[in-house]
Amino acid sequence: MQSAVLALSEDKILPVSAVLNAIRDLGDEAVEQCDPQIITQASSLSQLPVESFSIDIVLSISSSHELPGDQLLEEISRVLKPGGTILIYKKLTSDKGDVDKAISALEGKLLLAGFLDAQHIQLKSVVPAEVVSFGVKGKKPTWKIGSSFAIKKAPKSLAKLQVDDDSDLIDEDTLLTEEDLKKPQLPLVGDCEVGSTRKACKNCICGRAEAEEKVEKLGLTVDQLNNPQSACGSCGLGDAFRCSTCPYKGLPPFKLGEKVSLSSNFLVADI
Repeated sequence: MQSAVLALSEDKILPVSAVLNAIRDLGDEAVEQCDPQIITQASSLSQLPVESFSIDIVLSISSSHELPGDQLLEEISRVLKPGGTILIYKKLTSDKGDVDKAISALEGKLLLAGFLDAQHIQLKSVVPAEVVSFGVKGKKPTWKIGSSFAIKKAPKSLAKLQVDDDSDLIDEDTLLTEEDLKKPQLPLVGDCEVGSTRKACKNCICGRAEAEEKVEKLGLTVDQLNNPQSACGSCGLGDAFRCSTCPYKGLPPFKLGEKVSLSSNFLVADI
């Protein structure tokens, strides 16, 4: 089955031999035997006189940077069959740097127009130098505009846990180090919380030194605070019932025989 080929040119005349030589780079023998349809001065056309989805290969040969334009690319995409090929051949008399920029610009132009696999092709055939100097090809997607496809979702499956009964269990005792097995040492005798007198140490940080300082300011002994006694029986009622020489004057009310507790802000000025 012969492939339908459409050739576009900005020139007034385009030889059939030049078209066949250009598309020979595809390496398809069936294409080489085709009878191409040629349209000259294509840059002036706003619409191609070709039915939609009827062309296998569209070839554009020009020396202008404007051909094919965006509108002509839309028309080429319309007449191409799904999966059809577009070939753009250009002649350029500039240096290699300008040729590389032109190739890159053409590839980007084809991608923006919706074509796939836009890439530069090596010229294998003998093409007249006055007709072509480099080529870029692309593919039209195999789907049509408005096509829809169902997305196949992978079936959900629960993760399988493989249990190896022969695997060795870790002995928890092996996780303990020699430091963990040592017996904890008791605090030194000089600590605030150890000893019969419970006297604050030099570097006291537990608050006992502050408590002893409060007692010294009141002029009371530890026994008077831990086991308060009263000859008149009114010392525990408060300052309103205490005599002028009462050692508990200034302390809050308390019960006789029970330890007198001082609040943390007892000696803080009210004003």
